[in-house]
Amino acid sequence: MNRELSSKTHRIFYPVSKKLTESVSIADPGIIHYIKDVLRLKPEDILALFDGGGHEYLCLIEKIEKSCVDVRILEKKSAPASLRPFVAVACAIPKNTKIEDIIDKLTQLGVGRIIPMITDRVIVKLNEQKKAHKFVRWQKIAVAASRQSGRMVLPVIDPARTFDEVIAESSVFSQRFIPTLEGERKNVSEIKVSPSESALFLIGPEGDFSPSEIISARKSGFIPVSLGGLVLRVDTAAIAVAGFMRFSCMDSVSTV
Repeated sequence: MNRELSSKTHRIFYPVSKKLTESVSIADPGIIHYIKDVLRLKPEDILALFDGGGHEYLCLIEKIEKSCVDVRILEKKSAPASLRPFVAVACAIPKNTKIEDIIDKLTQLGVGRIIPMITDRVIVKLNEQKKAHKFVRWQKIAVAASRQSGRMVLPVIDPARTFDEVIAESSVFSQRFIPTLEGERKNVSEIKVSPSESALFLIGPEGDFSPSEIISARKSGFIPVSLGGLVLRVDTAAIAVAGFMRFSCMDSVSTV
């Protein structure tokens, strides 16, 4: 793919269950509207379709109608194998910062799984209806951030989970960390996670995790870590952790 062309090409999320072949007839009304009315693309224009599972297709628009957009595939691209560890961030839902902004930034930084979390000191309350509505919204934000940042593999976005639920499912990660302000801690710079491993970070709310939560996390194998001498806001802490893991494991192959 030509570098100049790639930087100017509109990327569109087009989920499919199998690899695309020579041509595609797009019938989804939302995607048609986006191509036709938002981007105002026309026949002979170029666009890129990415499926969120690691495949992207450079396409030539051949026909645009009310009920379909026909494109011809010019080039296929697959995400290379990652040389970085899989990173998940379970982040307490903050009071003064939108969790949507955190999801956007973590997606751009290549985090593989994002878990909005309800802890003892989280003030935001979500009933089941709000949880369902927010979950749909969070997924859309991850798609938009992936489209903008060039990610080919979408992050997994969880519905809001309680601290106890996250702890109960944490054994699937090979390494587990809990940044906290209290007690004996490792400095984040001491963390070593190999590319074949996975890491889960818990990000606490304003006021940090409760003592009982820290005890519970320790018992479940979480290593307390320090993010430095300053007290960071929730969003800053989440971005700092994701940035550290991304840039401390620099390689020549993209994780996205």
